[in-house]
Amino acid sequence: MNQNFLHIYTLIISVFLVSCSTMKENSITIVENPYGSIKGGKEISSFSFKNRHGVEMEVINYGAIVTTLRVPDRKGKLADVVLGFDNIEQYVSDKSYFGAICGRVGNRIAEGNFNLGGKDYNLAKNDNGNHLHGGIKGFNKRVWDAEIIENDGSPGLKLFYLSKDGEEGYPGNLSISVIYSLTDQNELKIEYEATTDQLTVINPTHHGYFNLSGAGEGDILDHELWINADKFTPVRQGLIPTGELKNVRNTPMDFREATRIGKRINQEDKQLEIGLGYDHNWVLNDWDSSLRLAVTLYEPLSGRFMEVLTTEPGMQFYSGNFLDGSSKGKLGKQYHHRSALCLEADHFPDSVNQPSFPTVVLKPKDIYTQTTVYRFSTK
Repeated sequence: MNQNFLHIYTLIISVFLVSCSTMKENSITIVENPYGSIKGGKEISSFSFKNRHGVEMEVINYGAIVTTLRVPDRKGKLADVVLGFDNIEQYVSDKSYFGAICGRVGNRIAEGNFNLGGKDYNLAKNDNGNHLHGGIKGFNKRVWDAEIIENDGSPGLKLFYLSKDGEEGYPGNLSISVIYSLTDQNELKIEYEATTDQLTVINPTHHGYFNLSGAGEGDILDHELWINADKFTPVRQGLIPTGELKNVRNTPMDFREATRIGKRINQEDKQLEIGLGYDHNWVLNDWDSSLRLAVTLYEPLSGRFMEVLTTEPGMQFYSGNFLDGSSKGKLGKQYHHRSALCLEADHFPDSVNQPSFPTVVLKPKDIYTQTTVYRFSTK
């Protein structure tokens, strides 16, 4: 055989073997499908993820919403563990932020006001006189540009949105991207990046509603929760932090050992009274902006176990107190009181008005980043 031909033949075989190996290692698939259109004629797409274990996730580019997340129980049976809807019309009218990215600033800003660089800013007051989750038309009500990309050797979905100067009252043109990944370690990985051309504030978060029994399958009171936090931020009426960092010891907020959520949720306690249950921010221990384990959640009957890792200093635990059965979800299921919970990794509520809290200010030429991972397994 001719030496040159032999060399080319060997090179082709080598490339083929490497390609096969890469395909085997990177078994994640993403498929784009139409998901309907919204007012004004904008077409919305759904992106379906699947890994080698059969775990499935769906994301739409309206609100950067995770609409579906199907993970196995201890017997290998898949169930969708996030609340959501069946069509785009329901998401457009949704007021509960099911599965969405919230921002520019997630959580609450007291009275919708803050001062930045010597200038006062007034935002929409869309929550009992306060500003919540970015306002009337925050990130959760916007259409994001979408692109399937290669991310760390596997496919990911990159969503991009330009929030223009003055949108919802915020200063500066803010460019934000969110990359969703599904890994073969059964992880939902969310990576944020943002830049601005003016001094501004940013504190986005993912507002997924989880029930590890399955969406619409009972309440979350028997789920066992662990939070790596010695302190939380107490709130006054309106769920606005007082500015204090309070030790969780001898309070219903103590989840330093895995504890059944329903164990103390109805205790006589001022904080639980204000929140109608849990709707508070926990101050994560030893924050240094690195990705580390913050929370675990376990559902004993299914055996599903979720770990939340984040680079953020805070974790808002919301026990679904405002769900009242009026939302008809997937397959017509009603989402009743405390039928799901949220674990929102972010900075503390009202940080822009609390100088002692970690800052949410973003300067021009600086880059905002955040990574949060929801990892699923069984026990």
